[in-house]
Amino acid sequence: MPPATPRLHRSAAPPHGPGFRAHAASIAAMQRRWATRLLAAAGLLAALAAAAHSVTSGALTIGHPFARETPPGARTGGAYFTVVNAGKEADTLTAVASPAAARASLHTMTMDGTMMKMRSIASLPVPAGGTLTLAPGGYHVMLEDLAKPLVKGDRIPLRLTFEKAGAVDVVVNVESITAAHPH
Repeated sequence: MPPATPRLHRSAAPPHGPGFRAHAASIAAMQRRWATRLLAAAGLLAALAAAAHSVTSGALTIGHPFARETPPGARTGGAYFTVVNAGKEADTLTAVASPAAARASLHTMTMDGTMMKMRSIASLPVPAGGTLTLAPGGYHVMLEDLAKPLVKGDRIPLRLTFEKAGAVDVVVNVESITAAHPH
């Protein structure tokens, strides 16, 4: 026969006086409000970090590196970002590399009437106190012979090499194919 379950006896009056239940309910409501606020704050911080990630190296800040997702089987992709130079000396972006592709290079894209022209360029200047923008429809990093298609949500490493600042490693977030520009 199983052991008897002890029975709890409740007295007619709460153990801490008549206002105990109301006080306990008030504390529980306050805890729920604080938990909700903390979760909302954590979600906001995570969203801000994802949307506005950047890397600073010396006077240069590389802002919001992103790539667009590619269709299955695609062999090329592009990466985009801004470089803000807060320094008093200009610098030059001279090389790019990523293990996500066999080759990475700097490119420019221009329109000649209805003809899109893309060409490789050796370097890009980053003016003192200025900004270099790599964005769809202009300067970009061309990722050639991709190891695998770029999928929304992926994060790929990218090394930027500057003439003065040296190598700067960033993480590129892969966004929707409709992502238009750095945020």
